[in-house]
Amino acid sequence: MKKILLVSDNHGHHAEELLPHIDHCDQIWHAGDIGDMDSLDLFVSSGKPFRAVYGNIDSPQIRYKFPESLTFSEEGVKVGMLHIGGYPGRYSSKAKSLIQNEKPNLFISGHSHILKVMPDEKNNLLHMNPGAYGHQGFHIIRTALIFQIANAKISNLNVIELGRRGII
Repeated sequence: MKKILLVSDNHGHHAEELLPHIDHCDQIWHAGDIGDMDSLDLFVSSGKPFRAVYGNIDSPQIRYKFPESLTFSEEGVKVGMLHIGGYPGRYSSKAKSLIQNEKPNLFISGHSHILKVMPDEKNNLLHMNPGAYGHQGFHIIRTALIFQIANAKISNLNVIELGRRGII
């Protein structure tokens, strides 16, 4: 069993408020719009496996370090991750291609700053967008997701609310 912390759209924000969740997870996944490499220090210094894709605001340095999309398996769940992905019924062209070619069980995107978890029955997958944990954007509440994966099943999904945007 693996406990996953899923984040996105920090736009350079250093998230000390995520420390308790980092301490209690096994892996950290980031769905893009990192902003600057230093903002990842808490994740990287934790020593936990860290996976990320770059987002549309990310610099060449970040784009060199992280790919545009990822496909991998974890505990029997095939995962596809892309920053600008859309959501079921309104996927971006790159997301449609990734989903058709890779057939993930779990598709993760960021970009919208809107937390969404919804099934996609047409593509037989679960879609997750953790919202945004940074302070830039139009979202009101900063969010992330934490969940478990074991035996090809996703369970114990919880929303982490990190407070209002703009209040540090």
